[in-house]
Amino acid sequence: MKGRYLTEKIVADLGEKMVFLSGPRQVGKTTLAQYLGKRYFSPFAYLNWDYQPDRKKIINFQFPGEAKLLIFDELHKWKNWKNYLKGIYDKQKTQFKILVTGSAKLDIYQRGGDSLTGRYYHYLLHPFSLAELLFLKPKPSPFKALNFLLPQKAELTLQRLLKFGPFPEPYLKQEARYWRRWQSARLDRLIKEEIRDLRMIADLANLQILVEILPDKVASPLSVNNLREDLEVAHKTLVNYLQTLEFFYFHFRVFPYTRKKIRTIKKMSKLYLWDWSTVPGEGPKLENLIAAHLLKLAHYLKNVEGEKAELFYLRDLEGKEVDFLLVVEDKPWFAVEVKLEETGPSPSLLYFGKKLAIPYLYQVVRTPEVDLFNSGVRVISAAKFLTGLV
Repeated sequence: MKGRYLTEKIVADLGEKMVFLSGPRQVGKTTLAQYLGKRYFSPFAYLNWDYQPDRKKIINFQFPGEAKLLIFDELHKWKNWKNYLKGIYDKQKTQFKILVTGSAKLDIYQRGGDSLTGRYYHYLLHPFSLAELLFLKPKPSPFKALNFLLPQKAELTLQRLLKFGPFPEPYLKQEARYWRRWQSARLDRLIKEEIRDLRMIADLANLQILVEILPDKVASPLSVNNLREDLEVAHKTLVNYLQTLEFFYFHFRVFPYTRKKIRTIKKMSKLYLWDWSTVPGEGPKLENLIAAHLLKLAHYLKNVEGEKAELFYLRDLEGKEVDFLLVVEDKPWFAVEVKLEETGPSPSLLYFGKKLAIPYLYQVVRTPEVDLFNSGVRVISAAKFLTGLV
């Protein structure tokens, strides 16, 4: 799996500009970067800001003269990183191709200093999805129906994704003991290394408690006030905690879709984890898995195709709700309702489908091999549905 779903796109873009590759810790950024260097740009130079000898080379502009590609890992931890890259790119872009990787949101880290606008492409590397693991290469096209397959191993792959999550190490190992130890080490490094080094958090113990609480909040509208009371902290502090964890790819939020045609709630988001394997309950875990796959599609369309793709959910003031709505250029493309077994079309899905003129409606169920049309809704098994996404 060293050649990931973004491999060809990154190689092409490195011929034009710098490429920034961000994503969760241990998602495979370094492995992919070094694979690209060996496969397409040999010889290359890999320089990690966290490694002191490499840091010295970076500061002193010491690069191998024959290198075709410079890979900078975790460079965003240096306060001068933007001006540094701007200088190298402007003076030596004909000599070196530049790939920058980091476990925090590099697109947000641009703030302040000289602008890098126009000098780079940004990609967000997601963990494994079902289609990627099955070596499928679907090509979802906005406002067209998704195309599905049902490979022999689709259901087994889905079972493994639900159990071990989407991150490369635990998924490929597929061992419960390893998964438990990996989870513990991952969260420990996230809080005590990544967040401690880059964010001013006074009480890391409270942040640790929040990390333990959030899996129980998945798939439900998130009440900041309730969380604030649970942790006994100020509202501003709790918001800072949530923003920090989102910044470092612990969770992501999906916000309600608001339009004049429907009387919708406007502020309350739903929270999902990048690693859904710790989510309790079969229903919330499946919904989280679908959310992550849809977000991967939205980011792919944005980063690769330049489309303005966004993921929302639907909920009106009367309580009618649909789990997900994918929007492109501010127009609804398709809506998804996630159920464990229910094959009768969701009344809320039918309601919003008509009200917002949503072209495609999908009801995704856990039951294997289901695929039928019912009142304009395609009711389809999760394993088959996911083959149509990236």
